[in-house]
Parts: sequence; structure tokens; C-alpha cells
Amino acid sequence: MERTILHCDMNNFYASVECMLNPELKGHPVAVCGSTADRHGIVLAKNYEAKKFNVQTGEVVWQAKQKCKDLIVVQPHYEQYIKYSRLARDIYNRYTDLVEPFGMDECWLDVTGSTQVFGTGYEIADEIRETIKFELGLTISVGVSFNKIFAKLGSDMKKPDAITVIEKETFKDKIWQLPASDLLGVGRATIKKLNYYGIYTIKDLANAPKEFLNTILGKNGVLLWNYANGTEQSLVMPNDFEVPIKSVGHGITTIRDLENNNDVWPVMLELSQDIGTRLRKYQKYASGIAICVRNNELHFKEWQTKLPQQTNSSLYLAKKAYKLFCENYDWNCDIRSITVRAINLVSEQTPQQIDLFSETQNIDKMERLEIVVDKIRERFGKDIIKNAVLCQDIGMKSMTAKLTMPTGMCR
Repeated sequence: MERTILHCDMNNFYASVECMLNPELKGHPVAVCGSTADRHGIVLAKNYEAKKFNVQTGEVVWQAKQKCKDLIVVQPHYEQYIKYSRLARDIYNRYTDLVEPFGMDECWLDVTGSTQVFGTGYEIADEIRETIKFELGLTISVGVSFNKIFAKLGSDMKKPDAITVIEKETFKDKIWQLPASDLLGVGRATIKKLNYYGIYTIKDLANAPKEFLNTILGKNGVLLWNYANGTEQSLVMPNDFEVPIKSVGHGITTIRDLENNNDVWPVMLELSQDIGTRLRKYQKYASGIAICVRNNELHFKEWQTKLPQQTNSSLYLAKKAYKLFCENYDWNCDIRSITVRAINLVSEQTPQQIDLFSETQNIDKMERLEIVVDKIRERFGKDIIKNAVLCQDIGMKSMTAKLTMPTGMCR
């Protein structure tokens, strides 16, 4: 039986929620932007009125205002976005339990088994679209197809408040003339390489030799070949599916530039607090540590190293991340943002070989202490107990909203 997959994409999600909650914004160009004071002053989302002025997601606020002098800038309200994202998923769940999030505002739905009850894929999509509009006051675009990739492509083809069906028998006529960059997984670097070899459209990609794509892009090239030819068959995962955790990280753009090692240490320590807590929650140990630094000229540098011993100790991870930083960063420029990641994760139950030079006892003490600290924070709040060095202003502003990120299940 041929599958029926929907991809539901909530149109201009952040901006649409803001306009729905504040009707005075409707009809005006609106952009949801991060705080300029906290140096997150970029456009996170914009409505269609702002889009007419070529306001782009990711550009800084002053650039957007140059394009549209009447642009209304609003601060993000993540708790509202999370609320409406969950309400939308509740609606999707009325039709199937195979609902896989792809970010906060997008979901795949496998409604193959639901077509006997609710009608064709198009009819289900139309009913969901009308329900979202009536119950939530928001609009969605829906792609209907026989696999996840083409369903996603369909939801992007018509916006807003639209449905696009890509059928197995006619998909070549409908989508092969589109740019290869329209396919999920074809980013800037990939499209640049494909264009270099004369591959511009989805048809070009589909007709390219699979072995050649493997040579220039590795296994991702073979994956994209399958996407273009409609042979991708990854499953839509059920609601209770948990993505295997491959790394745990935390990053921040600081309110002010970091000018020396003394500025960097408390930031890395604060970031590692969250990482260690999450590792313990997932019952994972890190076997390596990675850091990414962006300087005030917006250039990135990244380093990683193996750890002498597997651990989930926040303090130990912070020390190793800081040591890695001090050994590699040359301070040609001040620092704007830092990310720390625990990598090469293993289960806490995984046996590990230790040697005479390992800090086994000290690490074990740190881990036990931090478990107690986790319990205290869980009961009385995150800020009830902290390292003394973090009691000062370290140039960080934390974000409390929990965001649901893509599952990465297209493969």
C-alpha cells in the first residue's frame, strides 16, 4: 500500500502568533527580533507584509529597518510559541499517532492508516488546515505526498494557507524543474559544489551518476540522489519516539565581548552546568569535549579533544573545555559567542579502562557532589546554589524557554 505523508508547516509562525495575539499588528509589516541590548538583534521571523520589502530572516534589525522604515519590531515570546506548537500537535494527533516534529512549527504526519476513516490525503490536509485556522487563528501550508521529502517540498511550494499534492506518478513533471536547493538537505555549501559540476535542478541531481555524487559529496550525495528520484522511504516516527542522543551542548552570545581568558572561564563554567545536568538526566557519560568560538568579526573556530576519562561532571567538563580553549585561541579578536559540547557519549553503565594517572577518585567525588546539587536546584531553583565565580556579572543572559529541535530522521 502506498504511503500518504503530510508535512504541515505553520506559516511565519512567530510573527503569525504575535499578530494573532495582538490584532493591532495585522496589516502592518512585523518582524520578531531578538534583543539588540543582548546582542541577539536579528530578524527571527517576519510576516508577509514585511516580506514584500525583502526583509530577510537572519539579518540584523537596522538592515531590516532600512528596507522597511515602518517595520514594527516585537520581542519574541517563546512560551506562546511553545503553547501554540503543542496545540497544533494536539490537532494532528486526532488523525494519527505518527506525528514527527521537525522544529517547533513543522511536523510530518503519516496518515496512511487514517485514509479509511478521514478520506484522502488531500481531504485530511484540508480538514487539518481549516481546524488550525478555526481553533488557533493561524494558517498552515501542507504538502501531501508518498514520502517525507516530497511532502516537505510540497509544503514549501505554496504559501500561505495552501495545500500541494505531489503524486508518485507525476512527481517528475511537478518538481524536477525546481532548483536543487529546494530539496531538504541541500544547503549553501552543497549547492555551490553541485553548481560547479553543472547540477542546477532536481532533475540534474536525479540524472547524475550515483557514484559521482558519492565521490563529490560522500554518503550525503547518495542520499540526495534518492531524494531527487523519489526513492527515499524513511519512516515518520511515533509521538513517543526519542531521538538517540549523540551530543549535548550549550552555547551563548554574550551581552559584551569577552576580552581575555578570565572572561571566558565563568562563561564556560556556566554553560557546562547545563550540559552536566542534562548528561546525568540522560544517564550518559562524555568521552570527548568540543568548543566553538565566534569572534567579534563573526568568524568561527572549533576544536575538540578526547577526555582522559568518561564523565558527566560539569566542573570537569568545564575545566577540559577551558584548557582546550587556552591551548588554541590566539586572541587576535575579542569573542562574541561560545558553545561547549559534550561529544562521543556512552551509557553510564559502559565499563571503562582506568590507569594509574587517571583522576578517578576526584572525578567520582565531583559527580556525587553534582548529583546532590541537581536535587537542590530541582527543589529550590537553578540559582539557589552556584559557584562563587558565577555570582558576578559574566555577560550572559539565559533563555528559559525549552525549544523542540528537528529530529533529523530523514536519512
